[in-house]
Amino acid sequence: MFQNIILPKYNNVLEEQFIKLFHKSNLPLYFNKTGNKEFTNYQRFSIIILFHRSKKSLRDFVVELSESRWVSWLGLKNIPGKSTIHDWIKMFNMKIIRNISKLLIPENIELTSIDGTGFDSWQRSRHYEKRIEEIRNIQYMPYAKADLFIDVKTQIIIDYNFLTFREHDVKGAERIFKRNKIKNIIGLGDKGYDSEKLHKIARTNGITFYAPVRKMNNKARKNKPPKGKHRRECIIMPEFKGMRSINETVNSVLKRTQINSLKNKKSYTKKREFGWNIILYNIKRKIKTTPIKITQTFFYLISIIYPFWTEQIFCNLLVYSKLDFVFLDVKYCLAG
Repeated sequence: MFQNIILPKYNNVLEEQFIKLFHKSNLPLYFNKTGNKEFTNYQRFSIIILFHRSKKSLRDFVVELSESRWVSWLGLKNIPGKSTIHDWIKMFNMKIIRNISKLLIPENIELTSIDGTGFDSWQRSRHYEKRIEEIRNIQYMPYAKADLFIDVKTQIIIDYNFLTFREHDVKGAERIFKRNKIKNIIGLGDKGYDSEKLHKIARTNGITFYAPVRKMNNKARKNKPPKGKHRRECIIMPEFKGMRSINETVNSVLKRTQINSLKNKKSYTKKREFGWNIILYNIKRKIKTTPIKITQTFFYLISIIYPFWTEQIFCNLLVYSKLDFVFLDVKYCLAG
């Protein structure tokens, strides 16, 4: 019996994105020139993302990893321990995380949107929270705020601003727009981003920004046009202004599927936790928005004619497919 098996290039779509993203990042295979080289940066990078996807504690994740196929897919010789993975998380700083996140930005971006949202930064029981309020001894609950700048078409997060304290939406948007290098795009925002200074920063960095003008409570200026050239241009909003609500969808998906609440306690670890979750979210959107390759199947029939009678005649039917080779052996026994 003749068999020929062609294995797929990748084990699954997530591994495919891991490999492509690691090659684009230009990260070295090892950070150290000498010393222990038991794990590569590709393995560390992949395991950290898998850890955040699991939404489990490090102890439970290590057990889950040892029982999964990722051990062979990543080529792990040994299973990393809890403290080892914790050290890996501290190894990748925010500069590396942001550079990796930028590699997932789509090439053609036309319409963008920005919005701010808050995240619970500490898990605690709602039952005991109510009891604490009853005895009037309310404890302070840490808070985290994020401004998300997204591509409306693919819902991929282009950039973000993350803080562990409250801040006006305009200040976070100014940081994002100053870092922007994508030119000739349109941005949408709600009334919280109504600022002439923000409009100028956006246009300086290639963004034509639209935000509804806030209503003035001052009676002297109630019936007068708003100050600022760009604010007056936003009195009549474009027809696609409703596309800004897609940002609310991204906020909801992040909270429902990934970040119910931030687990880390320190400020710098919260930022890294949020950054890795943004990378994971963009990878999932990349997989979902990538068109499925259409495959065609071709069938070939080969007949073998023998010039004389024998006790047995074998006819092999070859079925060819782009996905793999399948060989079916059909045996016919004929009397001589």
